[in-house]
Order: sequence, then C-alpha cells, then structure tokens
Amino acid sequence: MTTATDRRHERRISPVFLAILAVMAVTGWAVWTDFAALPGLAVFLFVTSAWVVSLCLHEYAHARTALHGGDITVGAKGYLTLNPLAYTHAVLSIVLPVLFVIMGGIGLPGGAVFIEQGRVKGRWKHSLISAAGPLANVLFALVCTAPFWLGALDGVPLVFQYALAFLAFLQVTAALLNLLPVPGLDGYGIVEPWLSYRVKRQIAPYAPYGFFVVIALLFVPAVNDGFFDAIDALMRSLGVPELSRYCGSQLFRFWQGAPDFCEA
Repeated sequence: MTTATDRRHERRISPVFLAILAVMAVTGWAVWTDFAALPGLAVFLFVTSAWVVSLCLHEYAHARTALHGGDITVGAKGYLTLNPLAYTHAVLSIVLPVLFVIMGGIGLPGGAVFIEQGRVKGRWKHSLISAAGPLANVLFALVCTAPFWLGALDGVPLVFQYALAFLAFLQVTAALLNLLPVPGLDGYGIVEPWLSYRVKRQIAPYAPYGFFVVIALLFVPAVNDGFFDAIDALMRSLGVPELSRYCGSQLFRFWQGAPDFCEA
C-alpha cells in the first residue's frame, strides 16, 4: 500500500540535483563578479552545471506530464526527484549531452525517461508528454535570452552576457534537434500517436538508430550549414548578437584560449 509519506518521498528534490544547482549558482556569481582568476574556467563550470540542470528539467517535464497523463509509476522510478542518476538512460540523458557540449559546443538531446504507455489514455496526452521536454528547453532559452530581447543588459557584465548567450544557444539547438520527427527523438513521439498501426510497425525496426542518424547527418556540410543557419536566425530573433554567442563558446573552451576581446 502506497502512503502519502511514500508519495512525498518520491517527489522530494534530490540532493544530487541541489548540489548541481549550488555549483551553478556559485559559478554564476563568479562569472558575474569576475571573481575567478580564469574567467573561462568560471564560464565552463557555470554553463556545464546549468546545462545539466536543464537536462534534469527536460526529463522532469516528461515525467511530470506523464504523471498527470496517467502513469503513476514515474514517482517510484525516481523521475520526479530531478536526480540525473535516476534516469533510465543516464548515459544518453546526461553524460553524452555533456560530452557533446564540451567537444562540439552543441546541445545534444538526451534519452527520454521510461513511460508506461499503456497507462496513458488518449493521443493528445501521449503527444504532450513527448513535447514537454523540448518545451522545457524552450523556456530555459527564453529565460537566458530575456535580458537581450527585453533590452535589459545595462549592468550585466559582458562575460556573463557571453555565458548566457552560449547557454541559450545550447538550449535552442537541443530543442530544435529534439523536435525533429525522427524515431528516437521527442518530435517523433509527438506525431507517433497519430500514425496508423501499419506505419508504426514499419518504422519500429529503425527507431533505435534515428538518434545516431541525426548526429551523423550533422557531419554532412550542407545539412550542418542549414541547421546552424536556422539556429543563428532563431538566436537573432531573440536579440542575441552572434558575437556574444561566439565569445561565450570561446570562453567555455578555456583550454583553447579565448580572443582578448571576449574577456573585456
């Protein structure tokens, strides 16, 4: 028998998540105040920890929407605690996206939490569960870019602006990639409930490879150029200068050395 105490425990915020949040807050303060001897290192730690926080929120959004959609098992699986270690695909959800940010500077979509589909009734609910994760990234991007599109940059240190711009870039890339209607990504999860049984059966054997196909296609110059042109257009629409995003990415890779003008 499940008690109210058990349910509260299932929704208690994980100390692991709180620790990551604390790292984000402390390193964000270090970037803002220029406290760190190496501003690039502070930007790296701030962006990386904030990126992990956004990944946790992405997975939490899936789980919370599934809970309201009828899957009451998500709490017992630890998905509502925001603990990155509780996800069924910890490597895909956390480790691989962080590595891609470090190596390639792109917001890679992670693996989704495991939802018991049979407990969720109604196609709209299934679509909303899939859409909830990318929407969390969209909201995170809007928060990061708010000082830009609100024209509220007075008093915001330049290096902090650069860090926010690069973090927003990661959120936008993750949201756009995840919304592609490719098997294995959330975009396909949105449209899948509306497909015929025959079509879903035909696609099913290829579903495990969709994610890797998308990554491979990004190495094709024409696809890569088109994708990043779309990202740049979205960033401009949010009022983020390309220079800010560029400097943010350069400071993030502090081991390569950022141009002097990015540390002004």
